[in-house]
Amino acid sequence: MQEAWVTLQCPDCEENWEAQVGDLAAPDTDFDCHGCETAAPLAEFMQTTRDLEVLQEFH
Repeated sequence: MQEAWVTLQCPDCEENWEAQVGDLAAPDTDFDCHGCETAAPLAEFMQTTRDLEVLQEFH
């Protein structure tokens, strides 16, 4: 099985980072920004529509 990575971007502070999809929860799960501690559904942290599609495919 191949590993899939997505790019996350905080909707508030706009910090970017990459994460392995297998390490992430479902898109509607609350997620905290590593930089500013903003909490929102994980789907809101996906940088692109394609990142969200990949995450949804895994859940």
